[in-house]
Amino acid sequence: MLDSDEDSPFTVISLPVYTPEPPAASYGKKNGMWYGGTSTAASGWSRAGTRKQSVAESDAPPPGGGKPSSGRVIRIINNMDHSIQCRVLLNLRTSQPFEEVLEDLGQVLKMSGAKRMYTVNGQEVRSFSQLRNEFADIETFYLGTVLVPPALSPGVAALPIESPIRRSRSRANVAALPIADDGRGRRARSKSRPRILYAPEGEIIRNTDYTLLEVLKEEPIRVTIRGLRRTFYPPIHHPPIDNSPPEKKMQLDWVYGYRGADARKNLWVLPTGELLYYVAAIAVMYDRDEESQRHYIGHTEDIQCMELHPSRELVASGQRAGRGRRAQAHIRIWSTDTLQTLHVFGMAEFEAGVSAVAFSQLNGGSYVMAVDSGRESILSVWQWQWGHLLGKVATLQEELTGAAFHPLDDNLLITHGKGHLAFWNRRKDGFFERTDIIKPPSRTHVTALQFEQDGDVVTADSDGFITIYSVDADGAYFVRMEFEGHIKGISSLVMLSEGTLISGGERDRKIAAWDSLQNYKRITETKLPEVAGGVRSIYPQRPGRNDGNLYVGTTKNNIMEGSLQRRFNQVVFGHNKQLLGVAVHPDDEMFATAGNDKNIALWKGHKLVFATQVGYECVSLTWHPGGGALAAGSTEGHLIVLNADAGAPVCTIRVCGSPLNCLHYNNAGDVLAIGSQNGSIYLFRVSRDGFSYKKWNKIRGAQPLMQLDWSLDGNFLQSVTADYDLAFWDIKALSPEKSPMAMKDVKWSTYNSTVGFLVSGMWNNRFYPMTSLITTSSRSSAHDLLISGDSDGYLRLFRYPCASAKAEYNEMKVYSGAVFSARFMFNDRCLVTSGGSEAALLLWELVED
Repeated sequence: MLDSDEDSPFTVISLPVYTPEPPAASYGKKNGMWYGGTSTAASGWSRAGTRKQSVAESDAPPPGGGKPSSGRVIRIINNMDHSIQCRVLLNLRTSQPFEEVLEDLGQVLKMSGAKRMYTVNGQEVRSFSQLRNEFADIETFYLGTVLVPPALSPGVAALPIESPIRRSRSRANVAALPIADDGRGRRARSKSRPRILYAPEGEIIRNTDYTLLEVLKEEPIRVTIRGLRRTFYPPIHHPPIDNSPPEKKMQLDWVYGYRGADARKNLWVLPTGELLYYVAAIAVMYDRDEESQRHYIGHTEDIQCMELHPSRELVASGQRAGRGRRAQAHIRIWSTDTLQTLHVFGMAEFEAGVSAVAFSQLNGGSYVMAVDSGRESILSVWQWQWGHLLGKVATLQEELTGAAFHPLDDNLLITHGKGHLAFWNRRKDGFFERTDIIKPPSRTHVTALQFEQDGDVVTADSDGFITIYSVDADGAYFVRMEFEGHIKGISSLVMLSEGTLISGGERDRKIAAWDSLQNYKRITETKLPEVAGGVRSIYPQRPGRNDGNLYVGTTKNNIMEGSLQRRFNQVVFGHNKQLLGVAVHPDDEMFATAGNDKNIALWKGHKLVFATQVGYECVSLTWHPGGGALAAGSTEGHLIVLNADAGAPVCTIRVCGSPLNCLHYNNAGDVLAIGSQNGSIYLFRVSRDGFSYKKWNKIRGAQPLMQLDWSLDGNFLQSVTADYDLAFWDIKALSPEKSPMAMKDVKWSTYNSTVGFLVSGMWNNRFYPMTSLITTSSRSSAHDLLISGDSDGYLRLFRYPCASAKAEYNEMKVYSGAVFSARFMFNDRCLVTSGGSEAALLLWELVED
């Protein structure tokens, strides 16, 4: 045991760490604690060479933070520089005057002439007696040279109060004492490097209205994401947090594109001349003449099927099943005139969704037939005005793609799909009699169904054949005729009023006309351009007129108009694969999109300006601050630069072999930062016009990067990894910044990161269950609104900053899949979102709530 010296006022200490083996030389940080050096003492403790022990072993503070009357462990902090701090074991029995002890402590903290000691509340400590009695429960004290308590020190912020027993950081010559020897081998902690806890003075905007006590009231926020707890530190100054819902709400303004990639029979024309189709959970009525849209947004999940009533004034639409009671699969009957919901039925009846719906023809469309997309593919018939279920039967078909009432018999139903074509006769007792025309193991996939005027059935299949079925005298159906109409699959059939059958090929992109009155003689055909895609759905522009003008929905989410005698022109353009890249113009109401379909498109208002086909699938997009260039990142690691005025490619640069998930220019526009799937940041020097690029440097990382933001001064980056870790990067030092506390006061040019203190209210919000992940978010230009999108398709509009679990919001649900991107326009009047598997691109107007 070492000798004690009653006159030594204090000793700088480090608490021991248990090590089962004799310690070897070790330096660095491990498990959040700094280690360094080795010990030569037999007990595993190192002894100071410059100061003597100030308390006896029996007077040492016990483990856990107890304070004996003779000595106690306290933390002292330099009031002028909070990065300088240490812990000391103070001898309260020393005969040295209290003022001299303060001067000695000041030397430890690199202060000359320390004269005052204060608590974190600004109370001055004047004697050892106060330390022993009045301030016995306080662990942290500040040293100053003049009479200015820390609560009034201008420009100085306090550190979070922390138990000194749990962590030791010495800034002076460290001497470990044998305070409590339990006989086990222990390793001493030697002098450790000081850690930078705050951003440099030049990067912090200070406000003298804030006092130390106000800053201390705001604790770090801890959020659990994917089972891991993350801590976000509050900046010293930020706008006040308002938990009330924002004064703005989202109102759907425009729906871009069409759903043709994974849907069937989803294009109609209303008596008003409007096109009717659906995208995501929205039914769209598009008036080409007025260049306007109306929207029915009663559904809570993606619409899977739709049918127009024989009166052409009502619509039946069925949705898929989602998560929660509100998102159950059901059918809605609504008016195309008023957009009012007339009836809702089928709640809790459908398992996975509604794959097909149809109105009866003879009784004024009073019956609705529906097919469940669950495992048993249950066929049901409803009297929709009352919501009565008239009968149901399990078809037990895996891929049932369509169903219809026979036009001459409301009790005769026909279903078709993969290896399946069946007639169902509904009896008065509600039971169904089934007649299979095609049954497994047939590989024929019946894709479309139409009827001749005398009731004969016309079908098309995935092999390109058109088949006509007639009924004999005994009521049995037989194949009257079969011929090859297209190469490979046929996706659509339309029987015009004069007896002309129109067929559309999905693979060969051909549209053909056949005369049903002359044994289906081919009249003529035309072919869609490759860029338009294959045929998905066909509908006459003016039903009842035989002018040959058609609307065609394609597999690449476009709508074309034309006829067999003239070429087809594009009416609606849409992306047809996952749409991840959305960028807004820095000072104009324009935005651009880049998707996995290798298209980069520019939009102004409701109009498409250009769509450029590039050679790679794109996953990210950004706009140069000058407005003249667009930069996109591809899945194969290419940077693609376009002239934003003409849409022409400027250059393509190979950056790496991993997807470039995020990229962004700094405010000056002279540096482009790219975040890659391999975890690294790539930096490029950029010319003033944004067309010339030179690789500058690379900062290595480990985790895939998903979002990226520049600081206002261009010195730092913040990024979010695939595991929702918030990472910081020092551009000048070309290295990751490992101290989140050092970055808490940095001002960010944009805030597209999904995690952080000022957006943490999206994660731990008490008003909705956190069963999904936030996939995208963005701060408005005025720094007063925050939009978030999650993996369940919810869009939520918050006030910014959003740092409280009590933050309220305005919510919309139009996607079934994840929301991939949400961005405010430069003037915050509108909002652009993309999401879902069908690349649904929507424009929202922000209106007063």
